[in-house]
Amino acid sequence: MEIDLKEFEAVPDWAAKQPIAKVYWIPIGLIEANDYNPNTVAPPEMKLLRLSIEEDGYTQPIVVWLRKDGIFEVVDGFHRYLIGRQKGLPHLPAVVINRHENERSNRIASTIRHNRARGKHQVLEMSQIVLELKRRNWSDAKISKNLGMDADEVLRLSQIGGLAEAYKDREFSTAWR
Repeated sequence: MEIDLKEFEAVPDWAAKQPIAKVYWIPIGLIEANDYNPNTVAPPEMKLLRLSIEEDGYTQPIVVWLRKDGIFEVVDGFHRYLIGRQKGLPHLPAVVINRHENERSNRIASTIRHNRARGKHQVLEMSQIVLELKRRNWSDAKISKNLGMDADEVLRLSQIGGLAEAYKDREFSTAWR
């Protein structure tokens, strides 16, 4: 059976508002990595990703957030972005999310949702993200809901990085000597 893909090119009305319905080819110079992503890729997987892009092209757009300063900040797809930079590509395929919000907390939460749905995070970096969101007045319940964690995980991550922060300005007696 032969299928003509042209019949699938039109975007159904219900899907037209989804970010993936509009892929932009953004100049790579207007795209920046975020500074909070706790996701890492081991060298063998990075090599495989590079090969995948070389052999198959970009099959997934990078997810970006348009900041007020006109820069597109990577929310998801940092390693695809990195390979594009290394290869000297002039543009990268991207979808833009949350065009009307500029809260860093929301960008962080979106990055974590994208990453957690796929893989693992470094514990210490996740702890730092939970603490940053708490400093930005996010409740444990809001962190739990937006980052896909249960209450115990939020508590554990708060404790891992939070102990040093909680006691950083304390004076200790010399009784332990």
